[in-house]
Amino acid sequence: MTKQGKVLFIVHDNYQDDNVFPLGAAYLVAALREKGAEVDAYCMDVFHYSNEDLAEYLSQNEFDLIGLGFMAPRFKRTVEGLCKVINENKKNAWLVLGGHGPTPIPEYMLKTTGADAVIVGEGELIITDLLECKLTAPNRITDITGVASSVDGKYIVNERRKPIMDLDSISFPAWDAFPMDKYTASLKYTGMKEGDKSLAMITTRGCVNKCSFCHRMEKGIRARSVNNIIDEIKILNKTYGVNYFFFADELSIISEKKILEFTDAIKTNKLDIMYRMDCRVDLFNEKIAKALKDSGCLFLNIGFESTDQWVLDSMNKNVTVEQNIRAAEIANKYGIGVGLNLIWGLPGDNEKTLRRNAEFIKRYNLYDYVRTIRPVTPFPGSPLYYDALEKGLLKGPDDFFDRFRNTDLYVVNFMGMPEKDIYQALYEVNKDLILDHFQHTNNDMDTANELIEGFYNLYFKNEFAFRGARRLNTNEGMREKNEIV
Repeated sequence: MTKQGKVLFIVHDNYQDDNVFPLGAAYLVAALREKGAEVDAYCMDVFHYSNEDLAEYLSQNEFDLIGLGFMAPRFKRTVEGLCKVINENKKNAWLVLGGHGPTPIPEYMLKTTGADAVIVGEGELIITDLLECKLTAPNRITDITGVASSVDGKYIVNERRKPIMDLDSISFPAWDAFPMDKYTASLKYTGMKEGDKSLAMITTRGCVNKCSFCHRMEKGIRARSVNNIIDEIKILNKTYGVNYFFFADELSIISEKKILEFTDAIKTNKLDIMYRMDCRVDLFNEKIAKALKDSGCLFLNIGFESTDQWVLDSMNKNVTVEQNIRAAEIANKYGIGVGLNLIWGLPGDNEKTLRRNAEFIKRYNLYDYVRTIRPVTPFPGSPLYYDALEKGLLKGPDDFFDRFRNTDLYVVNFMGMPEKDIYQALYEVNKDLILDHFQHTNNDMDTANELIEGFYNLYFKNEFAFRGARRLNTNEGMREKNEIV
């Protein structure tokens, strides 16, 4: 890089106090620093800076690139207006978008936001090329693979760049560029005590499957070496006091051999940590469960999705109902908290499958968190989104974002049920799940009734700001089923 350059990453506000560390931005900061760039982070999430605050900050500073990554649910509520403020105050900087939200629909994002570029896919290599281009040859932006841009009113989406296969070659996130005291104290999970600190990490990229409702930025799955992961854990533990690790992978457990190597390394290195990760039911067994429990795993996030085999097959889940049941029973047996994630609204779903899903939750619930059932959402980039386009149920990105208001509401009705019947069924089932939860924990019926009212107002009164129940953490739950057999 002939010049250093100056880059700003903006972390948009989620309007909540439980914020996940922005790993994507932190990896890109590290990549740019390796090339000699000066990089700042503007964290609107933890400080709740307003757009007016951002405008003032931008007016007082000069940048070459301004980066903004996001997922689709935040686009209309937050990102679109944020881009307007950035464009009005960016001076000579390029506004660069990236992440799961822009990647599948780059032309739409360029058109609606006025951004100068969209990074399509992984950004560590692309962002440094973009900065070099901005500093030395701005007219050559259309030559950069993995970039979408607008030239003379024409949108140009270049060929995708191949993903980085050796994840160990990627520098650790640049934690020091962010307010770590805020992020390590932000998320509180069951099992944490006063003074414990948590942070997100990534150990893999991608997934072994292609579920219809998921958008994968890259094909296949890649994994870091166990030694590389352990090195990062040690640094975070020693430098920032992190002792609870949230592995924010799409799929953390990719094989029995790999996870046993990881759990052995935790014990060999005498790491006194807690952690949670994601797993598929077909990869989970008693040997893995015991190793996880013995090494500090307190929670497994598992996408069971449905208790109906036809529905599982229709979403291309590639698992069986029997495997779902077996995985839940194993997690219960070893006292590992389990994310009972079930969705409703796919082709083949009906009121009976919804109620069976709810009964599954009640049967295997350890009451770590309030569990409810959400409708499936065909986010842009997912096979379900393209299926909706093909069937004429969606017209495109504009139509999707015009309809999308809240992740607990339907965007597309794949079942053919009357909308009033859909929401009445969801209301009854989620009310039952909420009451069941509080009856098994602290009997805080005021909170239970508040949640129930929130769902009612969302479903029937269009009060879209309701955030659902899943973030409500009840650390003092009875966990009456949490007995190791």
